[in-house]
Amino acid sequence: MDLISILNKVINAKRIYRDATAADIVRNPELLPELIAKVYDIDDPLHIKAAWVLELVYLEDGSLLDAYIHEFIRGMPLLNHESALRPISKVCSLWSSYYFSKKTSKIKPSQTEVEIIISCNFDWLIESHKTATQVFAMDTLKLWSSEQNWIQPELKSVLQKNADLGTSGYRTHARKLLKNL
Repeated sequence: MDLISILNKVINAKRIYRDATAADIVRNPELLPELIAKVYDIDDPLHIKAAWVLELVYLEDGSLLDAYIHEFIRGMPLLNHESALRPISKVCSLWSSYYFSKKTSKIKPSQTEVEIIISCNFDWLIESHKTATQVFAMDTLKLWSSEQNWIQPELKSVLQKNADLGTSGYRTHARKLLKNL
């Protein structure tokens, strides 16, 4: 089974298609490096479907990403299409939560990779993106603020500035986070 055939099974964004495709990847984890590479091949229209599938693969079995987290992080700055940003911001947020809950984890991002995570998430939060992408960015930045002291005042400033400008979901989440900063 090759990745292109698997991704072409995703006829549209309906969950049934994405779930079936993610299950194929979970059953064939050797395809994961190719899937991650496809997510960041932004000239290929399949990169959006690859991002959708990667999110569901991570939700099914997050440990599959462990061996490829460095490639995942290094590719994040390449994305610009909202339909790919949302699932990747979610995976980044979920992985960050996993990372901080497992301080004994053998997976440690390099300083450059930490900078990529923080930079991408601030960009996603500050730029005009959909609410879900921004909410995942907020959560990711809140987590990384425990290791990077400078993040908290910057995040607080951005959220205070934009708390009344975003959608109701953005405003609600920003206010909730502001109470905990």
